[in-house]
Amino acid sequence: MTALVWYRRDLRVRDHPALRAASDRHDRIVPVFCLDDRLLAGRHASGPRTAFLLESLADLDRSLRGLGSGLVIRRGRPERELVELARQVGADEIHFSTDVSPFARARRRRTGKRLREAGVASVGHPGLNAIDDVAELHTKAGKPYTVFSPFHRAWLAAERRPVLVAPRELPPLPSDVAKGRIPSLQALGLEQEVHEPPPGGESEGRRLAVRFLRGAVRDYDENHDALDRDRTSRLSPYLHFGCLTPRQLERRLGRGRGPQAFRRQLCWRDFHHHVLAHFPRNARSEFQQRYRGRIRWSYAKRRFEAWTEGRTGFPLVDAGMRQLRREGWMHNRARLVVASFLTKDLGIDWRWGERWFMRLLVDGDEANNNGNWQWIASVGTDPAPAFRRILSPARQLERHDPDGAYVRRYVPELAAVPDRYLAEPWQMPDDVQREAGCVIGEAYPEPIVDHAVARREALERYRVG
Repeated sequence: MTALVWYRRDLRVRDHPALRAASDRHDRIVPVFCLDDRLLAGRHASGPRTAFLLESLADLDRSLRGLGSGLVIRRGRPERELVELARQVGADEIHFSTDVSPFARARRRRTGKRLREAGVASVGHPGLNAIDDVAELHTKAGKPYTVFSPFHRAWLAAERRPVLVAPRELPPLPSDVAKGRIPSLQALGLEQEVHEPPPGGESEGRRLAVRFLRGAVRDYDENHDALDRDRTSRLSPYLHFGCLTPRQLERRLGRGRGPQAFRRQLCWRDFHHHVLAHFPRNARSEFQQRYRGRIRWSYAKRRFEAWTEGRTGFPLVDAGMRQLRREGWMHNRARLVVASFLTKDLGIDWRWGERWFMRLLVDGDEANNNGNWQWIASVGTDPAPAFRRILSPARQLERHDPDGAYVRRYVPELAAVPDRYLAEPWQMPDDVQREAGCVIGEAYPEPIVDHAVARREALERYRVG
């Protein structure tokens, strides 16, 4: 008997329920990945993220070959390519990891229908989240959770599946099956837009995880917001593409405050997946109905471009946006600051920011990105009033980058600016500007908005219901 293993966002061989189930139940398995142009060229098309994907596929193929198999690559719609491959190898089942995004669920339905017509059974498995099915958690009233804290309590109490080892070996691919090649980024019509992207793949993800779990996780509760120290895990791209699983990380977490603070972040990830699973409309519109079509968002292109290019005149905002351009990743505290600035200070539609992040982020996950943007824009599941989510770039810098290490790393024009002026460099006297080699309006932009005025305007904008 033969089964296909349809790889999607689960690019690993360890702790892979679908791979283990297929290999345990069948004499022959064929691992396959479909490069779907509807996704690659869709509304969240991304050169940096696709480059990470291609590296992860290459690493996965090496791991599968090490087990005696290999990865078959097909380009096209899965409902066509998988049916054709199943017929070629005589597969009676296809195993895959379930996903909650609207696109993934629609694609699964279409593909499942065509496979059933061809006599092939579809078998879904957990593996993307810490708990088996994030959509199955419900309140006592039987409703989905829309607030994080009660979801967190239910999530902590939910059962966990065991972490699985990789198969010891796999049967070789059928000799008459063409493996196909992993294409270049350029062949897919995309380009790498960031300069220092992280390498993709399970091997690199495991290396980073070991380093983090042996060190920085101990003080994660104190350091995860510290921009100057950057003690975050940097594991989000590997979790997004399933190079690692939350269960692998959870199993190795200790009981201290640092490990439990990191576990809470894994819960936030599952919470956003839970919300999108139950409210797929969130992918395009505000969760809070009272704000849908009622906030007068700005669509000022020049201000938006200044934000994307990191030249707003606010050092912490510009540092975050330049880190994104350089690395395809941004520190989470900086993400909150730049998102608050775009939606509250500039009043620009959160969807513009969401799309920009999805274009450049290697960890761009629709559920998490959408949930976080709606949260900071005060239109999502967060019950806090809008004024609680208006972050002052100056105060955030003073609190989370007190020595200016983060800002100076990404905004070198400010390298010689004295600490006392770094949060608001336009306050420097002219002679200090010249001495620091940073004349405002020349070497570094003037602020494009007055934060105090923008805050008042933002609060007025949210008085709609």
